[in-house]
Amino acid sequence: MASLPSHRLAIVEAVIINIIWASSFIFVKMALKDMGPLTIGGLRYFIGFLILLPFILRSKRRLNFSRAAWIQLFIIGVSSYTVANSAMFWSLIYLPATTVSFMMGLNALLVFIGGVIWLREIPNFRQSIGIVITMLGTGMFFSAGLKPGEPIGIVIMSLALLCFTIFGILGRNAARAQTVDTLSLTALPLAIGGGMLLLVALPIEGIPHASLQSWGLVFWLAAINTSLAYVLYNHSLQVLTAFEMNILLNLAPIGTAVMGWFLLDEHLTTIQFIGMIVVIVGVGLVQRKAIRKLKNV
Repeated sequence: MASLPSHRLAIVEAVIINIIWASSFIFVKMALKDMGPLTIGGLRYFIGFLILLPFILRSKRRLNFSRAAWIQLFIIGVSSYTVANSAMFWSLIYLPATTVSFMMGLNALLVFIGGVIWLREIPNFRQSIGIVITMLGTGMFFSAGLKPGEPIGIVIMSLALLCFTIFGILGRNAARAQTVDTLSLTALPLAIGGGMLLLVALPIEGIPHASLQSWGLVFWLAAINTSLAYVLYNHSLQVLTAFEMNILLNLAPIGTAVMGWFLLDEHLTTIQFIGMIVVIVGVGLVQRKAIRKLKNV
């Protein structure tokens, strides 16, 4: 059995994931000018699998997992990549990137509830207060992004949140139990979910005829925002709990809003700046216990 990463390394990995995933909403929004949302998702995730495939072949891993593990990998692939991410991309047609980022922040609360029920990961009092403060700050930061007249996008994004919650719980359970190695846990759901999404996208949206810039964005999303980021995500989940990871991911929408300010002309307001400070305070409370442990390492 492979050794677990240190808590310090897991937090560093989560921070890197935040920086990478903060750009996803922006790049997808830009690529939507030339490609359909289902096509972007299918290409991104299946190409991500193809990038990881040589590493699987080189490692000579035998994919002789149990039937339960294969079922879990299938559910993770379909829930996260076929449904959740494609729904999120689809919602970006109707909603600004900041609104979608705000709704992604709600995923932390859903995964927290799921983690308490199914994984029995009970936060202490300080962490619970930190979760509440983080959610409050996220709401303040993106309050200006919740515009009326966008019910279709909100409904679609709500479906994405439900499936992301399933992904978060099952991914954490598989990583914690180590029934599947990190590379396989990353690559196989990408192949399953991305492949199924491509099969759906091609008949509906047709063969894409996009600019070189849009193709470049898709390949960047596949290599960096998918292959690299999900390897780091699954690796860090061996140590971080489901709600710790998702509270840390609440920082990603802040990065999205900053990038959106420069690239999509989505301006920050005073209440959003205050919300940013509140979110940082909330995340600090959730991780305070972990920081104290790091000082003793």
